[in-house]
Amino acid sequence: MTAMLRWTAVVLTAVIGATLALPAAAQWKWRDANGHTQYSDTPPPPSIAEKDILQRPAAAAAAAARRTIPAASESAASAASAPAAPKVDPELEAKRKKTEQDALDKKKADEAKSAEARAANCARAKTQMRSLDSGVRISRTNEKGEREFLDDKARAQEAERTREIMASDCK
Repeated sequence: MTAMLRWTAVVLTAVIGATLALPAAAQWKWRDANGHTQYSDTPPPPSIAEKDILQRPAAAAAAAARRTIPAASESAASAASAPAAPKVDPELEAKRKKTEQDALDKKKADEAKSAEARAANCARAKTQMRSLDSGVRISRTNEKGEREFLDDKARAQEAERTREIMASDCK
């Protein structure tokens, strides 16, 4: 039992010692202008040269190491660590190209169909405009199924609507 207590005391002392030593790891150590070694938990003054800083906290040491890497070796290191271009499966690449080509063909077909519809609308609008300009009486069937003739106001409105259609579809 005494050995057990002694062992526990030794482990407890080691843990306490390690805990108390942790703040010492965050210490700065540098040589001042007179050559004396200085210790502090704050960084040295800016007047101290990099070569005179003997110890830094771990985070500051890593940052300093990153700052001192020359640009050429940094770009070479990043190029060396960059992954190689992934290999492309030829079958998947062919499927992707076919899909893209199909989409392009569909778009062209839709544009052609739209152009065809605009041309047909333009032709109808021109025919309607010739009828309106001819002065012939024009009649319509209303929602009740009754025939009604266009008066001057209705003819002007219809002519305006036809001009808008021609402006948008006859290019």
